[in-house]
Amino acid sequence: MLSEKPWRTDAVLRLCGALLVSVALGALVSAALRRYFSTAGADTLNFCHFIISNISFHGAALWLVSIFLREHQVDWRAAFGFTGARWPRTIGLAAAAVLVTLPASWALNLTSAWVMTQFHLEPIAQQAVQTLQTTESPKDRIYFGVIAILVAPAVEELLFRGILYPLVKQRGHPHLALWGTACLFAATHNNLMTFVPLTFLALVLTWLYEKTDNLTTPIAAHALFNTANYVWLLNADSISRLIERICRAG
Repeated sequence: MLSEKPWRTDAVLRLCGALLVSVALGALVSAALRRYFSTAGADTLNFCHFIISNISFHGAALWLVSIFLREHQVDWRAAFGFTGARWPRTIGLAAAAVLVTLPASWALNLTSAWVMTQFHLEPIAQQAVQTLQTTESPKDRIYFGVIAILVAPAVEELLFRGILYPLVKQRGHPHLALWGTACLFAATHNNLMTFVPLTFLALVLTWLYEKTDNLTTPIAAHALFNTANYVWLLNADSISRLIERICRAG
């Protein structure tokens, strides 16, 4: 059962407003780069956009959350249950959740793509995924991995499960808290094809937070989920060929 959080509505609104301003500024900088440095090449510009978007969202969010906690006079461990982490249980629950969630999310992703084609909509991967698939630089791929596996899970769980979900739930709207934050989490990834799979992932991550009262567990599950997808994206062609050989041998 999730413990009570001292989050004030006005402080959460200020955090969200400041984050929106940061994201908007990041988008303006990215647009300016594309306009004035159009000769730099699509791959370079896409990678620059990825860096700017991560700084303006994940970097800014981490800084804003630290200010948010100081306003409430609570430290990180007490705020998100980090003090009571039992690592074997945490990793075990996270791994079990991912073993269920990953194939289900892949199936939902394929289903979403099929439904989109029925409505004459083109299923397009997330911009970050497209950039990762086209880059051949080892340094760029390592940077992608650090963001996807370490930074994004921690920051996104702090925001959606650690702050927004408890705030709405404690105001007497548990169903809105569950579904609203799950849909908002999916919507921030700005991709129609992944909206349903990411909503499903968010529901599982919220359940983990409720189950453990410790944000470490959903962060670990989120990181494992992103790790599996990252490895798949980097080795999709090799894995596909291996599956084809196995099917032919069978």
